[in-house]
Amino acid sequence: MRLQFHRTLYAGTAIDAALGRFAHLANTRFDRSETPEYFVVEVSASSPARSRAVAHELANFALGLTIEQGGPDR
Repeated sequence: MRLQFHRTLYAGTAIDAALGRFAHLANTRFDRSETPEYFVVEVSASSPARSRAVAHELANFALGLTIEQGGPDR
């Protein structure tokens, strides 16, 4: 599942921190890239349903970390 985090809403540092916290998940792979407007994360797990569930939790966690640090990277 592909996640796109808009740079005006999310902090790249928060996404990296969230990926670090989720890295321990068995049979789940994360590939991070960037475009001029988005931080992009591809989530691959053992099934499409698992990929969706992990992706949604990752997005929520990254948003929470962005809020905690005071907003997107400047």
